[in-house]
Amino acid sequence: MNSSSLQDKEIRCSINSIALKNLSERDKEHLWHPLTQHKLNPEMLPIVKAKGAVLYDEEGNEYIDGIASWYTTMYGHCNPHITEAMTRQMQELDFVMFSGFTHKPAIELSEQLIAILPDNQEKIFFNDNGSTAIEAGIKMALQYYHNRGDKRDTLIAFENGFHGDTFGAMSASGLSSYNGPFEDFLLKVERIPVPKDDTIDAVLQQLESILKNNSCAAFIFEPLVQGAAGMKFHSAAGLDKLIEKCRQHNVLTIADEIMTGFGKTGKDFASDYLENKPDIICLSKALTAGMFPLSITSCSLDVYNAFLSDEVSKGFFHAHTFSAHPLGCAAALAGIALLNSPEILERRKYIEKAHQDFALEVKNHNSVQEVRCKGVILAIDLKVQTDRYGSLRDKLYKHFMKQGVNLRPLGNTIYALPPYVITDEQLQEVYDAIRGVLEVV
Repeated sequence: MNSSSLQDKEIRCSINSIALKNLSERDKEHLWHPLTQHKLNPEMLPIVKAKGAVLYDEEGNEYIDGIASWYTTMYGHCNPHITEAMTRQMQELDFVMFSGFTHKPAIELSEQLIAILPDNQEKIFFNDNGSTAIEAGIKMALQYYHNRGDKRDTLIAFENGFHGDTFGAMSASGLSSYNGPFEDFLLKVERIPVPKDDTIDAVLQQLESILKNNSCAAFIFEPLVQGAAGMKFHSAAGLDKLIEKCRQHNVLTIADEIMTGFGKTGKDFASDYLENKPDIICLSKALTAGMFPLSITSCSLDVYNAFLSDEVSKGFFHAHTFSAHPLGCAAALAGIALLNSPEILERRKYIEKAHQDFALEVKNHNSVQEVRCKGVILAIDLKVQTDRYGSLRDKLYKHFMKQGVNLRPLGNTIYALPPYVITDEQLQEVYDAIRGVLEVV
């Protein structure tokens, strides 16, 4: 047998060997998963198909996606309206770099976003994920003052906030479970508590002190709901006053709407609950309905104008190769068309009412410390203490999956944020799975 034939035989044997392994076994060979301690949790569940609100594994088991795959697939998995729009786009223009070129999907998306974003938003900058949207927003704020000869080095952020995993985004985040090894390398950030109805004055005083004693560039926040903190809510009236205070001190404000955006809080954007609108808004996740990695950093005309100059160096020299990817823009345009369609609006209202009814049912349960809901977000704090990724959290997660429901507790907080297209029966199955957990905790 010659060397070429021997090599072909070895390749065939290798292929046959791979084919004999299931996806989970093959996964272990080379993959490193996010938010995973692989020594403690080596098994990953292979998902081979998804449709509507349901995930299917390689053995044919079904799982209701009760969190819309991290709040992205709000119009359902493989929504034909969106997949067809992307298919049409990829047959016309697949990709072109966005420096020196433009294209119709990006232009149309900018027009449609500006039409539904708060009125002060005028310019759209493209990125490729939530963290990079935040990164761009922070850099815009820092350079805004630099371009004016006003060097500022401090950000203001909420305690227990989460804004992503790149360094600027990590700096703004306040969850040590993510930031621990990197604390010595982060930007300067001063933190304040979220405002509650009975703490607004105290938080305002703390903010006033920070503004007077630091050179502050921006206040960055998740409006109304802190997602990774455990779907913790805070006061719209209080946040309004904090933004107003920042404006009085000429400090920019950045709203992280990556989780809250596109209808989840009951309005198109959580910022719609505010009288004082943020200067910069960051969007991702449901922007493309989970179909494509794309994000937006929008800003006011005042922010944009600070970068207009005869000096090239005052431009915003920040770029991503896949900025304004035509396929992502096509997915986002299709999603916006669905957002306030009669069918989706009806489902959004149904889920909101169903959550409210379920919250009333379980709020006095012996295992429940607190239950809250806003829009399609439902959160239940259990009367137990556990680490964010501790053994109890793993136990609850496995229990839900055995019930055929994908819910990922955050510490002692169980939350549901289902796709808008979830059926009445599927939503009840989510509630039934939660009821079951309340009886065994």
